[in-house]
Amino acid sequence: MNEKILIVDDEKEIADLIEVYLKNDGYTVLKCDNGTDALRCIQSERLDLVILDVMLPDMNGFRICQKIREQYFYPVIMLTARVEDGDKIMGLTIGADDYITKPFNPLEVTARVKTQLRRYSCYNRAANAEEKDVPVTEYDVRGLVINKSTHKCTLYGEEISLTPIEFSILWYLCERRGRVISSEELFEQVWGEKFLNNNNTVMAHIGRLREKLKEPAKKPKFIKTVWGVGYTIE
Repeated sequence: MNEKILIVDDEKEIADLIEVYLKNDGYTVLKCDNGTDALRCIQSERLDLVILDVMLPDMNGFRICQKIREQYFYPVIMLTARVEDGDKIMGLTIGADDYITKPFNPLEVTARVKTQLRRYSCYNRAANAEEKDVPVTEYDVRGLVINKSTHKCTLYGEEISLTPIEFSILWYLCERRGRVISSEELFEQVWGEKFLNNNNTVMAHIGRLREKLKEPAKKPKFIKTVWGVGYTIE
């Protein structure tokens, strides 16, 4: 693993913490604590990913992200203490690939780095070799990895024990990521039987899945409920 990652953050403790975890995973790490130095580094180094703080002393991270997207396609992960939806939408609109809010778990950051690098690598291989018809056997959703070939599921590198039904539900949702799937569709596709309106089987299994994924009840990160419609993984 020789990927080179640039961390742009004026909070030294945070930059140093991320650096330790990334280096432990074998990445080469560069650090800048201001936008001017970051832009110089972006021009002079061959980078594979940038972790970019929004609030910097001389310019904001949105401007740097725009500069990156003028020339490069590698992943950009925005890092910020601000939680406003407008900031998140702005970052994603101008070309950021992911958005992490402080405080954070360093293991989640490294998991998202791996996700973005894997996705970027896979897209490049598909484009170069025209392998778009190759069936997908693995999905990585912000550190939640599910593999159909090995029938294994991991969360931030830690394996999760799923029953065959739980695995099938999670795979079906990941396979249709971004779509809202009704309880009726989930039940009929996973169980292969006709759904009845008073059937709470899907809800119960979703509840157990969320427990295994350590999902907070009010704000789940992975399996989200769209009330009156169904479930989705974004």
